[in-house]
Amino acid sequence: MLFSDLNLNASLLKAVQEEGYTTPTPVQEKAIPFILQGRDMLAGAQTGTGKTAGFTLPILELLSAKPRNKAKPALRVLILTPTRELAAQVGESVQTYGKYLPFKSAVIFGGVGIHPQIQTLKNGVDILVATPGRLLDHVSQGTINLKEIDTFVLDEADRMLDMGFIKDIRKVIALLPSKRQNLLFSATYSDEIKKLCESILKNPAVVEVARRNTSSELVNQRVIIVDCKRKTALLGKLIQEQKWEQVLVFTRTKHHANKVSEYLNKIGISSSAIHGNKSQGARTKALADFKGGSIKVLVATDIAARGLDIDQLPHVVNLELPNIAEDYVHRIGRTGRAGNNGEAISLVCVDEFEYLKGIEKLIKRSFEHEIIEGFEPDPSIKAVPIQQGRGAKPQGQPKRRDNAPREYVEKRREKKR
Repeated sequence: MLFSDLNLNASLLKAVQEEGYTTPTPVQEKAIPFILQGRDMLAGAQTGTGKTAGFTLPILELLSAKPRNKAKPALRVLILTPTRELAAQVGESVQTYGKYLPFKSAVIFGGVGIHPQIQTLKNGVDILVATPGRLLDHVSQGTINLKEIDTFVLDEADRMLDMGFIKDIRKVIALLPSKRQNLLFSATYSDEIKKLCESILKNPAVVEVARRNTSSELVNQRVIIVDCKRKTALLGKLIQEQKWEQVLVFTRTKHHANKVSEYLNKIGISSSAIHGNKSQGARTKALADFKGGSIKVLVATDIAARGLDIDQLPHVVNLELPNIAEDYVHRIGRTGRAGNNGEAISLVCVDEFEYLKGIEKLIKRSFEHEIIEGFEPDPSIKAVPIQQGRGAKPQGQPKRRDNAPREYVEKRREKKR
């Protein structure tokens, strides 16, 4: 099948062609016809499958078929995302594919000034991409009208729930008109996701293009056993000796991300850290530098595990395993995207063996344990329960992500008002 077979108008096809695409990905091929029919949809797909274009293109097509107030457009499409980075990238997709159409779009999220956003909204917007907190800030100030929404997209729904946004999502839904099209995208499924689907979706079409909770088959996954205190040194050795030019490294905490980035810079490997304590400007610059090749290594917490779209990223390193197994899938999904091969290496110490077992159970495979000469683990070291921050629960119990605990989100919101 070609994009020209999907009943998209000439302006959209021209934009798609200019991006170098002629054949839709599986999720696009399956999702676009359902969305064009006006149906609600639940879509499950691994990251890097082209799902953003899978809903952006048909939404633009549907808007094209409806009359529009040229003087001041009414907000008709709301796309809700969990993180600033993902919001920015979805907004970029709307701009890219809609560049030959008359629609206005905007992206709003926290961490930046609210007044320029207010002015943009006053000028009229057809399509809005937003994070939940900042959207509700605007609602409270009366700068957004959601009463004419035709299409509501909930992107990365599982990540939304993980970050504690369920109450905000329900608040937003309560503000939307009852008659609308709902599109829900989730990489993984849980009982919470099923409940959310039941409360939002009406007779949905179901699209699934990858087995649930599985890692990309295009990613070569390796596990190297090493003592905790020697992981950063081993990371530097691997980058230097194997001449890696672009590496995304994951840590569990913001503090550790900073320390790792500082160490790499000290030994001559250009690096930046990206996490929730960084300003939006710093995060945007670090990502741009990484994509542009001016730095080799981006060290990130799980705030970057979803939504980052980095063309042909060759290497992902789990310097620390995530405490929630599903996050492993999201992390390594940054590589092996859009048909490209990639490599994901996990540096695992004795403290993380239980986490590794959880990952193996989730993805239904066992890893061979590699050992690097000169970095052999000390067999006398005993496992110590991993501390997951202030007020952390014992190992093995569910825990909210360190980058967006509910209390922090609420406090930050209050500061902005």
